[in-house]
Amino acid sequence: MMLRIAKTKVCLRNLTAPILGEGIKTQRSYSSGVKQMMVREALNSALDEEMAADPRVFLMGEEIGEYQGAYKVSKGLLQKYGPDRVVDTPITEAGFTGLATGAAYYGLRPVLEFMTFNFSMQAMDHLVNSAAKTFYMSGGNISVPIVFRGPNGAALGVGAQHSQCYAQWYGAVPGLKVVAPYSSEDARGLLKAAIRDPDPVVFLENELLYGQSFPVSDEVLDPSFTLPIGKAKIEKEGRDVTITAFSRMVDYALKAAETLEKEDINAEVINIRSIRPLDRSAINASVRKTNRLVTVEEGFPQHGVGAEICASVVEEIFEYLDAPIERITGADVPLPYATNLERMALPQIEDIVRAAKRVCYRSIPIAAAV
Repeated sequence: MMLRIAKTKVCLRNLTAPILGEGIKTQRSYSSGVKQMMVREALNSALDEEMAADPRVFLMGEEIGEYQGAYKVSKGLLQKYGPDRVVDTPITEAGFTGLATGAAYYGLRPVLEFMTFNFSMQAMDHLVNSAAKTFYMSGGNISVPIVFRGPNGAALGVGAQHSQCYAQWYGAVPGLKVVAPYSSEDARGLLKAAIRDPDPVVFLENELLYGQSFPVSDEVLDPSFTLPIGKAKIEKEGRDVTITAFSRMVDYALKAAETLEKEDINAEVINIRSIRPLDRSAINASVRKTNRLVTVEEGFPQHGVGAEICASVVEEIFEYLDAPIERITGADVPLPYATNLERMALPQIEDIVRAAKRVCYRSIPIAAAV
C-alpha cells in the first residue's frame, strides 16, 4: 500500500498513466480508405502541417535537409521552410541533442531526428538527464516540448550495433513519453500529438515500415487529426486469446491471428502504440474477456515491455488468467549479422502461433515436451 501511495505522490502530470478511462471501446479500423499512404508520407505530412501551423516547430538532424533525410521523411521541407527551420547537423548526436533541448527550454518545439536510435546512446545524458527531468527539477517552471524521432529496432542485415530496440530503455524513464507507431494512421496522428505535447516524446519508428502503405480516411488526412498518447488500439477483436504488440510486430500478430482462425482460435490483437504511458486498462479489459495473454516484441527478453505487461496483468487481474502468460521476444544475444541467424534471433509469425496454441491448450507445452 505504501508503494502505491508513493507512486501516486510523485506522478508528474500523470505521465505514467494512460489518458483514458477504465473502460475500452474498439476504435474504428483503418476506415474505408479513400487513399493509400506510405508511413514515410504520413510522417512527412505531419511534419509539414505542424511546421506550417506553428513557427516554433523546427527540424534538426543529420542529412535531413539537403539530402532530405536518410529515409526521405523530411523530403521537400528544406525547400519549403528554409535552413533556419530544417537544420542539417554535423555527426555529433551529443552536440545537437543538447542544442535542441536548450531550444525547447526557451519555448521552441524542436523535432530532432536520429538516423537510427542506436545513435541516441551518444546523447543519452541530454535525453534522460536534461529533457526528461527538467520539468520536475524546475518545479514545473520549465517545459521541454521536444520530439526525438527516428528508426528503432531491427532492419535487415545491419548488425548488432544498429538493430537494438529502445522501447524498454526509454520506457523506464520518468518524464518521457514513448510511442511506437505501426500504421500510417498511427504515424500521422501520434507524431502530430507528440509535436504539440508539452513534454519530451520519444518517437520510435521502424525502418522496414517506412515504405509500407496503409489505407487512410479523410478524417486521418484532416490537419486537425491527432491520436492521444497513452491509448492502445484493438486492431482485431477476438474471444480466445489476447496478443499485444507494437510497431512492426503488430503486422506479425495480425498474420498469426489469421493462421489461428483456421484452427478455430479467435485472437484479439492489441496495437499498444504507446509504451509510456502504457494503456493498462485496455490490456486488462481484453484479458478479462479472453483469459489468456501473449505479448510480442523484438527487444531483449529481460526487463522488456512484455515483462512489464505481464507484471501489470498479474498484479491487477491475476484471477482472470486461465493459462500462464507467454512472452515472445528477440533472443537474449546481440543480433547476428548472418541472415539465417538473424531470423532465428527475431520473433517470427510461427512463434506467435505456437505460443497462442499453448495458452489455449491446443499443443504440447514446452516443459512437457522436453
